[in-house]
Amino acid sequence: MSTIAHTKRSPLPQALENELERTFGDRFTTAEAMRRQHGEGESFHANEPPDAVVFPDSTAEVSAAVRACHRHAIPMIGFGAGTSLEGHVAARQGGVTIATSGLARLIELNPEDMDCRVEAGMTRKALDQHLKGTGLFFPIDPGADASLGGMAATGASGTTTVRYGTMRENVLGLTVVLPDGTVIRTGGRARKSSAGYDLTRLFLGSEGTIGIITEVLLRLHGIPEAIASAVCSFPTLAAAVDAVIYTIQSGVPVARVELLDDVQMDAVNRYSDFDYPVRPTLFFEFHGSAAGVEEQSTEVGLIAKELGGTDFEWATRAEDRSRLWAARHEAYYASLALRPGARGWATDVCVPISSLADCLLKTREDIDAEGLLAPIVAHAGDGNFHVLFIIDPEDEEEMARAKRVNARMIEQAISVGGTCTGEHGVGYGKVPYMRAQHGEAVDAMRSIKEALDPKGLMNPGKVVA
Repeated sequence: MSTIAHTKRSPLPQALENELERTFGDRFTTAEAMRRQHGEGESFHANEPPDAVVFPDSTAEVSAAVRACHRHAIPMIGFGAGTSLEGHVAARQGGVTIATSGLARLIELNPEDMDCRVEAGMTRKALDQHLKGTGLFFPIDPGADASLGGMAATGASGTTTVRYGTMRENVLGLTVVLPDGTVIRTGGRARKSSAGYDLTRLFLGSEGTIGIITEVLLRLHGIPEAIASAVCSFPTLAAAVDAVIYTIQSGVPVARVELLDDVQMDAVNRYSDFDYPVRPTLFFEFHGSAAGVEEQSTEVGLIAKELGGTDFEWATRAEDRSRLWAARHEAYYASLALRPGARGWATDVCVPISSLADCLLKTREDIDAEGLLAPIVAHAGDGNFHVLFIIDPEDEEEMARAKRVNARMIEQAISVGGTCTGEHGVGYGKVPYMRAQHGEAVDAMRSIKEALDPKGLMNPGKVVA
């Protein structure tokens, strides 16, 4: 996919291997299987394994590994749960992958202040277990059971963004190991501060290119008194999008509103044993008091009805809601099942909500005109939509068609004030579009990268390559 040239690899210095082996013992490996496991995420991007992998179990050990690599001028790649989609963890220049899976502890939980500090390798589902019985939850839900450090590194979001925001709104502070091994803490538990630069936001979304996140201080939220989910089908894609736009413009505080086009609904029905109409469909979730949820759902139901939507199919019991949202989260695997043996190329853009209908419809028409199999799913409440190309990466002609659709979709998104990626991140897959979106600001980003990482060792070839 990327036009970025690979830098020729050099073998690891024996002195570095010896040092890492002394420090980490059997938590240092050069085994091919382990290196390949850490050479790719969950996309079709080629596996590019590192030369070695280390498994620290503390911030101090991450610092030790980074200092060793820095002394020998060897590239370093941070690795969380491996759920990234744009080639973030590919070792494009070889080097050492620093896996944070061993950093998975809850450091502190402060229910009164509604915050907690976790190590970067803890996954969001593991945090859910720690929060049981507290009346609190962490709302950011990207679908995959990603690590919280990885979610911070990519500025992740997901189905609940429309109500609760992204990682940028829910991370209060970070512990970061800089490229020379220095450990810093950013932010804090106070809900506001005017003391100095906002370094927390600098590292959020930096994708391990200027430091490796080892701890995350998170904002928590109270579990709503009432939660209800609903499904509603529409005669056209345009009608479904309009229902979302009118809902948001009406100020209804909907917690989730997901749009699945007819291709995706067909896949979901087959894979998850549902029998929804094979039409553009909205999945809603409402949070609040019992009266508030009833008021929200009534208002949205009236909007949907005016646009030809069906009556709501409700899921109020926890197990029914879980099944419903599991089906939504399994959309990727459901789509792959439409064409056994194919690979999935998931890409995303985000646009102002007023431009969502036009961009979505043009993209759907473009996909169909190119003869591609590609369901569309949207976090419609915030203007973020995903296309999942179901392709054979070895078929050059098919790949060329998919690349054309992807490029036109991104160009259109940028032209209306949107972004080349709403939540997948840049990695190296979206690097070619950074200049079109940010212009000379890319040079400012590169200056920050060079100031903090003058040797260019942290996840080279990504974001500002």
